[in-house]
Order: sequence, then C-alpha cells, then structure tokens
Amino acid sequence: MNRTLIQEILEVVEQAAIASAELTGLGKKDEADAAAVEAMRRRMGQIEMQGRIVIGEGERDEAPMLYIGEEVGSGNGPGVDFAVDPCEGTNLCANAQRGSMAVLAASDRGGLFNAPDFYMNKLAAPAAAKGKVDIRNSATENLTILSQCLGLALSELTVVVMDRARHRDLIKEIRASGARVQPISDGDVQAAIACGFSGTGSHCLMGIGAAPEGVISAAAMRALGGHFQGQLVYDPAIAQTSEWADYTREGNIARLNEMGITDIDKVYEAEELASGENVVFAGSGITPGLLFDGVQFESDCIRTSSLVISTLDNTARFTTTIHMKPGATSIALR
Repeated sequence: MNRTLIQEILEVVEQAAIASAELTGLGKKDEADAAAVEAMRRRMGQIEMQGRIVIGEGERDEAPMLYIGEEVGSGNGPGVDFAVDPCEGTNLCANAQRGSMAVLAASDRGGLFNAPDFYMNKLAAPAAAKGKVDIRNSATENLTILSQCLGLALSELTVVVMDRARHRDLIKEIRASGARVQPISDGDVQAAIACGFSGTGSHCLMGIGAAPEGVISAAAMRALGGHFQGQLVYDPAIAQTSEWADYTREGNIARLNEMGITDIDKVYEAEELASGENVVFAGSGITPGLLFDGVQFESDCIRTSSLVISTLDNTARFTTTIHMKPGATSIALR
C-alpha cells in the first residue's frame, strides 16, 4: 500500500459511482449495480498490484464479476485485499433517494476479515465512546454511556437504525430511553461512518445489517479512530429476512464452520475486522447523502464527491473531482 495506490483506489470508486449514477431514478437497481461492478472491475484491472477480492458481489451465487477470491490488477506490485460494494444502496440509486454510494475498503494482504454473505449486528459510535460502549450492553446502557462521553443529554442523541421488522423492539427501547431514532431504508455504511465525524447529526448506529458492509464500515471507523463492533447473525429467526427463507440456523452454522469461523458468537472489534497495518476506505457518492454530494452531470463535465480515509498518513480527504468531457469549452467552478 502506498500513496499512489490510494489515488488509484479513489478513481475506482469514482468510476463506479458515475456508472451507477447514469441509471439513477430509472428503477433499475440490478442494472445500476451491474454497471458499477463492471466499472470498478475495469479500473482495478489497470492498477499495478496483485489485488484480491475478499468481500465482493454475490458470495452465495458466484456472481461473474468481483466475486470472493477473484484476482484483480495487473498481477505485479503490492498484494492488496479488497472488500467492495460497487453500488451500496441499489434501491436508493434506483429511486433517486439519498445515501447511495460506491464504496470499498483495502488493506495489505490478509488485513480484512473474510466476512461471509451473512448478517451482522453492528454498533458504531464516535471516538469519544471508543471502548466504553459495548454491543453486549443493552441499547439503554450504551446510550447512557454515550451521553456521558459526548456531554449530551439523551434527548439530544440521534441513533440511526435500519427500518426493518427485526428492529421493532430496538427502536422502542431507544425511544423509551429518551433518544431519537433516524430510520434508514438502506445504506448503513455511510450511516456508520457519519458517527465518526462530529456535526453530522448522527451519534450512533445500532442494529443488524449485511456483514460485508460491516467490514467496510469497520475499516473506515478504525482509520477514523471511532468505535465499531460487529457480531455475526446466523439465525434466520433473528435476521427476519425473506432472503433467508430457505436457510436454516444449522445450515448457516455449518457454512461458518466451513469458512473457519468456529467461535460463531464472537464480538469483533474494528481492529479485528480490518487488521492490516495499512487500511484505506474510499467512497464516492452516487446520490447525495450525509457525507457526499451525488454525481452531477453537466454539459462539459461530470462532477464527483468522494471521501478517502487512510491509516497510511492518518488523513480523511473529502474530494470533489471534475471529469472533463472531450472538447469541453466551459467548466463551472461549482
């Protein structure tokens, strides 16, 4: 991992965001995802590296592109592991709603947890609460601790939770504690990372979402110094999703064991999910959100809004890039 590679990683998410954004609002979530996958794969192939996808598209159904174990890059240069979500929030993109982005995490070889295509219970919080809140506590206990860490009243805290049936009791408990709930339909990576920055209005992420996105969130929060914990969810009765209609608890446990995960109830810290010496998070907005503007198509250019967080130089860079079209004659500053 080096600074030149980080710049190329930024271009990977920018190209994926542009490809998806061309289909924003057309109701074509699968097509938008496929366009982002292809754009991300194409740009990765131009990088001088020995890249490997450890978290990718379609772990269960062996998707043809960016699947787990796929090798990307030129085959020369540093060994890099990637966790990718080329179009995080496909429904958001399809319906032109806020919060869709192209996102990835990268690390030195072996530096990212090989998360299965399962669900994960997650807890994200600001750096001030790192190591003080704990996913094994009740929501009420964690919010009391968070209130003390941030010097805010419980009534001033906003907790982001995925709007799912499985979270009905969690949402009731949060509101009963006096804190506010901000439900989101999709896209909990951006919500988790927003907890790492003050001024976003988001103080905590709680609840169950996709495990691969949990690893990407952990990479960003580790680089930011924020708090992130994840615990795999393997019981369909807890996940409460139609996607697991044909899965059983026993079958899921067997799948975890096959992947070498024997401590199935382990609580993972950010430093375990993203353990590499050098860890990079990169995201580019497809639609506008808490951290990004969406892709903007103009007559002479395309404008992207991105964020790169790196442990290599301890930076979080917010970047606006103007991609000039051939023959451009007038490029607006903003």
